[in-house]
Amino acid sequence: QVQLVESGGGLVQAGGSLRLSCVASGGTFSMYVMGWFRQAPGKEREFVAAISWSLGSTYAADSLKGQFTISRDNAKNTVYLQMNSLKREDTAVYYCAAGIGWAPMVDTGRYDYWGQGTQVTVSS
Repeated sequence: QVQLVESGGGLVQAGGSLRLSCVASGGTFSMYVMGWFRQAPGKEREFVAAISWSLGSTYAADSLKGQFTISRDNAKNTVYLQMNSLKREDTAVYYCAAGIGWAPMVDTGRYDYWGQGTQVTVSS
């Protein structure tokens, strides 16, 4: 059974940084694309970034390029989301997801497994 566990969320001031982690277990992830999504109150879940586990190729939402960076550590079965220059509008629950296919896979329906989410709150 595939499990994804996110961590690293919290309260940060505007302009600050956070690094989210997603530890994956229970599967062979070389065929997977790993994605980060976020959902703010009253809004739909939106694509943030994705990475091909085998190739390491990365993708980010156009509005977040240069601000957010996705990476992975194969030895630790962990995917990271480095978030810099955070703004109040980045406040959301951030979810890690895994699915088989070709990156970037921006649609939530392409992912088979989801973590429980981690809250990121940016204060002004």
